[in-house]
Amino acid sequence: MKSKNVTVKRRISIVSVLNIRIWFRLIGIFLVLNVFLIVTAALSLLSYAEVRIAEVTESIRDPIQLSQESMDMLAGAGISLYPHLKYPSGFKVPALLRIVFPESTVDGARRFTLLKSEDVGLYRRLDSLSYQLERSFNGSTYGVVLALRPVVQMLKAFFIVLFSIQFVYGLRSLLTTKWIISKTLHPIVELAEKAQTLTTKQGPYSPEEMKALAGKLESIDAARLDTRIEIDGAQDELKIVSAAINSMLDRINDSYRAQARFVSDASHELRTPIAAIQGYANLLDRWGKNDKQALQESIDAIKDEAGNMKDLIEQLLFLARGDNHRMPLQEECVNLADLVQTLFRETQMIDSSHQFESRLAPVYVYVDSSLIKQALRILVDNAIKYTPVGGEIILAVSKKNGKAWLTVQDNGIGIPPEAVPRIFDRFYRADESRARETGGTGLGLSIAKWIIQRHGGLVEVVSREDVGTRISFVIPAIEDSPASRN
Repeated sequence: MKSKNVTVKRRISIVSVLNIRIWFRLIGIFLVLNVFLIVTAALSLLSYAEVRIAEVTESIRDPIQLSQESMDMLAGAGISLYPHLKYPSGFKVPALLRIVFPESTVDGARRFTLLKSEDVGLYRRLDSLSYQLERSFNGSTYGVVLALRPVVQMLKAFFIVLFSIQFVYGLRSLLTTKWIISKTLHPIVELAEKAQTLTTKQGPYSPEEMKALAGKLESIDAARLDTRIEIDGAQDELKIVSAAINSMLDRINDSYRAQARFVSDASHELRTPIAAIQGYANLLDRWGKNDKQALQESIDAIKDEAGNMKDLIEQLLFLARGDNHRMPLQEECVNLADLVQTLFRETQMIDSSHQFESRLAPVYVYVDSSLIKQALRILVDNAIKYTPVGGEIILAVSKKNGKAWLTVQDNGIGIPPEAVPRIFDRFYRADESRARETGGTGLGLSIAKWIIQRHGGLVEVVSREDVGTRISFVIPAIEDSPASRN
């Protein structure tokens, strides 16, 4: 059991993961584009300011001698001049970049300034952005201030429109991309849903992981059915596929092993009568020609072993046809009381060493009467084999909760508790020595269980050693008899 401290990874849909990743990639593209545009706008603003100030400084020989009219004209163009007594302050152009700046202003010190106010936010303060350049002229320092309000307002409008478009497109992409991905991955979803039906009745994978999945499937064969697919991912769709495939492989592996065990057990069971027949044939070859007692003993033994082999082969063929679904049911409406009564009389005629009792209530079912009779006969034969002479065997038919109950009960040797869950396994016998005495093959109860399950029923077993065994078949019953319907 895993520790409670272990963090459990939240499983989400592969569609959601792809949608989120594509959306974040789109946001990343927007961010890169915006940074590029902002840097480009800043450089363009700097270039614009430099050109405008260069035009002013080249047209003014002495700013001190400018008339008031000239100062008003410059102010109307967003430019103002002021004397500066200190040494020019601000950013100085490095030597490597001087070639791209106007010659008339390259020696100056420059800076951007904003309105110094805490009452307004950065968005509104940008309207007061100005570019200041201070330079020495004829031994004195003066400054030129260029108001950038019109250009800044134009750039603000541009970026507002751009960000609005990006927001709308990003929101639309988040909503529509998921639908597109879902439609594109619909075959995988269908595969997942169909794979999920293969189970008992009841970040996205990378190309390398998908190849690993395909490689795992290709490497699985009948000799390696214990191989399982392990994918360390958190997405539902392909995890369902891999889990369903693993579940299917579990059932195939169990079926394959059961088949191999069945073939091995069948071979073992057939080997015994064949060896006995071969032994008695050799005895006949050596002594039977002249020894009448050996001749008769060999003939009886060969007939007996041949009969056992015939019964075993018929049982094997029955199970094989059942496993291959080649045994259609010939269903009809049957009164179980009449069917069990017939079997009860036949058994009394065959076996007089036990006491038989019947407790029969009329119950109508829709079944294959010959198969149901065969299943009941298997229970009765087992009861006879494992009940001492003089013991009591009860055959009963009853109805409970809309179900028909066919019960065979004895007071025989019973079944060990650890063996009860396995008595319906093929070739399983709780007591091998006892089975050799009775001639059992270990297939009878398997056949009986198959017949009942084929009719949509189930089997109930209650047993206690040295007390007895009660085995009941429970199958669906018909509410009314055919006569009452008429």
